Amino acid sequence: MTRVAVFGGSFNPPHVSHVLAACYVLATQPVDRVLVVPAFSHPFGKNLLPFEHRVAMCELAFADLARVQVSTLEQSLGQDSRTLFMLQALQKAHPHDTLRLIVGSDILLEAHKWFAWDQVIALAPLIVLGREGHPAPGAPAPVLPELASRDLRARLARGEDVADLLPRAVREYISTHGLYRE
Repeated sequence: MTRVAVFGGSFNPPHVSHVLAACYVLATQPVDRVLVVPAFSHPFGKNLLPFEHRVAMCELAFADLARVQVSTLEQSLGQDSRTLFMLQALQKAHPHDTLRLIVGSDILLEAHKWFAWDQVIALAPLIVLGREGHPAPGAPAPVLPELASRDLRARLARGEDVADLLPRAVREYISTHGLYRE
């Protein structure tokens, strides 16, 4: 039996706090690996870079972490995928794996918006990581800095320096492909 911590998200772009989250979970939780699953489309209709770019950036961001894998599962699930469907597909493909779901404390405040939240947490009990600036009832103390992809996209569009906020390989990919420009 493999204990898998599932880390889903838009990863638009993946930043150092995402990498820190995976490191933290591997260091503190009884899991064998972290599976990073970029969303194919956003369930709340947010505009995302094409899936292929976000997957490529995730592969670069997490490349140095041996027990982290990036999955393209969401692509096969299509536009109407939800976390529950992704977890069910993982369980079906790997019935002997034990699943946990990594979320930031901010998600606890949005749980009411999620499709079948109770089924999600029954299938993959939560690993909640405290995020600076996002206190939530029942959440642990912050272990992750305040950092949001939306803010990084805005800074990149303005040509501002984000050297300390994005993994170096992700910054190079963004520059090479001209992403997030106004």
